[in-house]
Order: sequence, then structure tokens, then C-alpha cells
Amino acid sequence: MRIAIFASGGGSNFQAIADACRTGEVPASVVLCVSSSANSGVCHRARTLDIPVFIVEGISDLETDELQAVLARHQVDFIALAGFMRKIPTSLVRAFENRMLNIHPALLPAFGGKGMYGNRVHEAVIAQGVSSSGATVHIVDEEYDAGPIVLQESITVLRTDTPASLAMRVLEVEHRLYPKAIDLFARKMIQISDREVIIQPKS
Repeated sequence: MRIAIFASGGGSNFQAIADACRTGEVPASVVLCVSSSANSGVCHRARTLDIPVFIVEGISDLETDELQAVLARHQVDFIALAGFMRKIPTSLVRAFENRMLNIHPALLPAFGGKGMYGNRVHEAVIAQGVSSSGATVHIVDEEYDAGPIVLQESITVLRTDTPASLAMRVLEVEHRLYPKAIDLFARKMIQISDREVIIQPKS
């Protein structure tokens, strides 16, 4: 499986996925990094690993034939969104139906939707006083954070947590969970029926 990772920030999830692929933990390879900022940390990580980088600066760049051509040139057959700060256009979602994942720093469907990303999520979790949070890997569809859930892992929200401390602990979960979810697809252990994700036993 040949993966393109779309990311805009520091790229720690990019690194976790790339490392899992390089060690053979996940039978796939990261062949392209797509970022919305040429100066982002994820671009530095990609270049350090000799992974090509493609920059999209606006929504219109995502909708161009050039991006589709770049994906085709690198023979990308799977996309992982890892903190990518652009809405994916419908045409690309449909082109990669059930082959595009996103990770969200909360237990969807709670604390999801438009405008709920990054520190905003952790601030909302603490403000609501809920006892648990975590991370969710889900299939991307045409609505924000609404696609079928693949994997979730929860952690306890501590009374002493701040948005920053909660974010750090959730990120540790993300680094474990995202490669695990991608591995299920790479090993063809995922079946999707009526928006339900069914994990098949290893053959």
C-alpha cells in the first residue's frame, strides 16, 4: 500500500506512521507528503526521510488536476490526514472512497465537527467536565468528522489536566492508534458495510 500523508503542522503523526512503515510494523510505504505550508515541521521531517513534498496553499490548489496528477505519479492508493488544515474537496474524497483516514483528538462523535480541531477540542473537553477523552481514527467522507469509525482509544481526563497536558497525553495515543488503523487496511482486514467498519481476523 502506498500512502500519501496530508499534514500542516509539526508532523509527529507523520513520523509515527513513517517509522511504522520503515520498520515493517505496517506493510506499507509513505511515498508523498502533502502540506499547506512549505515551512511546516512535517515538511522538514519528510525531507529528512527523502519523502517527496507537495505544497498546496489554498482550497483551489486541492481541487486542481495537478494534485491528482501528483498522487497518480507517486502511485498513491491510500491517504492519511494528520492535522491537515484544509477541507478535502468532494472530488478527492470520492476518488479515495474508503481509502482515506483522519485522526481526531477526541472520542467521536463527541467534540467533533467544523471548527473543532487542535487545542479547541481539548479546551472544550475540559470545559464540559467529561471524565474521558482520547483519539479516533475514522474514514473520511464529505462531512467533518462524520465518517465511519475505525478505531478509538480512551484516556481518563484528570482533574489537574489543562488543555496542554491533555493534548500531550492524547497525542501519545494518536501515535499508537494511527499506525494500528493503517495496518488493518494494509493487511486487508477491514470490511465496510452500511457505514459500519468490521475488522476481520488475521488470515
